[in-house]
Amino acid sequence: MAELKNIATRDSYGTALKELAADGADNLVVLDADLSAATKTGIFQKEYPSRHFNCGIAEANMVCVAAGLSTMGLVPFASSFAMFASGRAFEQIRNSIGYPHLNVKIGATHAGISVGEDGASHQCCEDFALMRSIPGMVVICPADDVEARQAVKAAYKYEGPVYLRFGRLAVPVFHDEGYKFEIGKGEVVKEGSDVTIIANGLMVAEAIEAGKALAEDGINAEIINIATIKPLDEELVVASAEKTGRVITVEEHSIIGGLGEAVCACLSEKCPTPVKRIGVNDEFGHSGPAKDLLKQFGLSAENIVRVTKEFMK
Repeated sequence: MAELKNIATRDSYGTALKELAADGADNLVVLDADLSAATKTGIFQKEYPSRHFNCGIAEANMVCVAAGLSTMGLVPFASSFAMFASGRAFEQIRNSIGYPHLNVKIGATHAGISVGEDGASHQCCEDFALMRSIPGMVVICPADDVEARQAVKAAYKYEGPVYLRFGRLAVPVFHDEGYKFEIGKGEVVKEGSDVTIIANGLMVAEAIEAGKALAEDGINAEIINIATIKPLDEELVVASAEKTGRVITVEEHSIIGGLGEAVCACLSEKCPTPVKRIGVNDEFGHSGPAKDLLKQFGLSAENIVRVTKEFMK
């Protein structure tokens, strides 16, 4: 386990892009929608200014530019806030990247309720649903700095479209540098036998804390990190469900169309299991301090513990 520190995965995104270029990724280019200071692509821009393109506040156009660049043998990472990367540019992503299955990566930062004071207009809790619906699109939401950096590098190596989701809020780093991320593979963070808790993004750290609290009450929870929502690691999900007989999903996303629904679809077909979803309950967010909002919307270790105890009755 790594020394406890907090790093926002948007910082990991910028750092990984710089590391890729330094390691010889000569065909890597980065596009941004006039948000390089916020998305942290400025870290890449500082070292490789000729390979960074500010497309202005025009995500739809940026995505089409990225599509064109990919046809020339380049590997573009198109970057913006999740709300605009997935929402404003959805049609262009679908038709110009997804349909021809082009090798474009979308780096979406500032996702979820934890955007905080930016409010409902920027708190994107629908992006998993939007991006999962595009045929052939890989959807990844890493849990901490180590996993985020590795996910960016895995996306670069992968041939095809990838949507990467990053957060604004600094989150605990619980992986050590020896951790190996692989697209489509989940991770058992903690073995358990009574209930399975499946989480991604910043909710993995909350699930780990919840697991500790539950253990004090004699509940042995299995904690699973599913960073790749699509393709889902169905083998791991089914194996854990068979072992514990109960599954709880936790995500900083609407309960509609996200991780919870992906898990439910898998289990309903392959291993019918009682499932409880924790996420944003079909509502918009609002402005406020990120940590306060997460608690208010039930995206906290305390609420995971409460829901699990109720579910176990």
